[in-house]
Amino acid sequence: MTPLAPNRSIQAVLVIPVLHYPDVALAAEWLCGAFGFSERLRIGDHRIQLDIDGGAGAVVVAQRPSPAPPCPHPCHSIMVRITDIEQHYKRAMAARARSLSPPTGYPFGERQYSVADPGGHIWTFTQTIADIDPAAWGGTLR
Repeated sequence: MTPLAPNRSIQAVLVIPVLHYPDVALAAEWLCGAFGFSERLRIGDHRIQLDIDGGAGAVVVAQRPSPAPPCPHPCHSIMVRITDIEQHYKRAMAARARSLSPPTGYPFGERQYSVADPGGHIWTFTQTIADIDPAAWGGTLR
């Protein structure tokens, strides 16, 4: 793959989730407070780029919805890897995220929780708790 051309107006990652919210500024403020994102770039009043972990990880763009109607049911979810799931869950609950599942350990070596944000987007946060061979739980590594 050819290296990405540098551009200070966009994050240097390959995949950028773009989530739609009616009030972009309010959504960005909530995402930063609840999940620890930081604002990277504000573009007018319709788009805000957010970083996580100093830009070393995934990013989110909060954007005002286009004229198309939103999905009538969850059409996607976002998974973010973190290092302290208990503290992160407490922070999200303090910000009134709607808990869909509390922190739970899984046989594939991850501890995860899921919440819905005020815009109805589903977020799963995951912390690695063990390095497990996928064959141990029925996975097939290719």
